[in-house]
Amino acid sequence: MKGFLDYLEGDSILHRMHPLSKIFTAFIICASAFVSSNFFFLTGLLIFNLLLGLIGEGKTHSGLFKRTLGIFKGLFKMSIFLFVLQVLIIRKGEVVIPITQSFGITDLGIRNGLLLILRLTDATLPLSVLISVINLNDLSNTMVQELHIPYKYAFTLTSAIRFIPVFSSEMSGIIESQKARGVDFDVKNPFKKIGMILPLCFPLLMSAVRKIELTATAAELRGFYFRTRKSCTKVYKHHFCDFVFILTGFVILALSIVINLQHLPL
Repeated sequence: MKGFLDYLEGDSILHRMHPLSKIFTAFIICASAFVSSNFFFLTGLLIFNLLLGLIGEGKTHSGLFKRTLGIFKGLFKMSIFLFVLQVLIIRKGEVVIPITQSFGITDLGIRNGLLLILRLTDATLPLSVLISVINLNDLSNTMVQELHIPYKYAFTLTSAIRFIPVFSSEMSGIIESQKARGVDFDVKNPFKKIGMILPLCFPLLMSAVRKIELTATAAELRGFYFRTRKSCTKVYKHHFCDFVFILTGFVILALSIVINLQHLPL
């Protein structure tokens, strides 16, 4: 999932949406994932999230759908570990797969494991997809203009998002340099691999400190402390697609609440 938060340029409907509408829609979909415990609904929500990546392609093929599939693949690998952890820890329920005379996999463990991975995927995908089509400068400007958030707080939020792919790229560069020195990271033992990666966190931390210092200096030279709501001259308009996606998000949230209140078994 390298570079999964980098901005992807394009001309699709998602790109034309207002930055705050994208964030608001993503949070509504995330809330729907945590409200519902119905497997059919969560599976349908997963399909909807994948369709969001397809909608974001547009005419210029921004690569959003390919990134969405890459994020889904990474989440699937993580979900396997979480699922195994759930079925091994949860001991309540009826044993459906006996392993020993006193230990086995229960139906409640399987259900909770599947519910966990579906909720994790459904809550992570919309944020990753919609942040990929948000210019972070536009996001900070709209937060200051329309939400009246002080610029220093908006800048802190967008900088944190911006530094995630930067740190990921830096870590990849450090690992590649270690491989060039003969270090083999392709080991099957996960604990041994973690032990090899942990010492690399120190050079990453040093690189992060230098980048933060350079960013702070550049921001001060550009009049960071003098930025106000009036400093931004760009006008961000709301479009019809903003209301369509926000309404769709509320419909999904309402549907999740209704299904959950009916106590449907699946």
